[in-house]
Amino acid sequence: MSGLRSEAVNISSLIVGAHPSQSAAVKNELEILSGVEVHAVADDGRMVVTIEADSDETTVQTFETIRQLPGVLSAAMVYHQYETDPDEEA
Repeated sequence: MSGLRSEAVNISSLIVGAHPSQSAAVKNELEILSGVEVHAVADDGRMVVTIEADSDETTVQTFETIRQLPGVLSAAMVYHQYETDPDEEA
């Protein structure tokens, strides 16, 4: 893969709690955010979410944006990894 340049990335996983009646709307808002992916949604409004960002600052800003979305009751970061070469990820 010559000519391709790998960039470092911050990968974080979160558990987001949304009011069950608003979980579909929260999921839609999350999916609009750059670098955010929703992996699972439970009936009670809990969601498994990841953030991929190019810096700690972007990660924190995205996390704060998620926490402040209408319908979000809680957001907890449960994992963070700084990957210097995502293409060589184990």
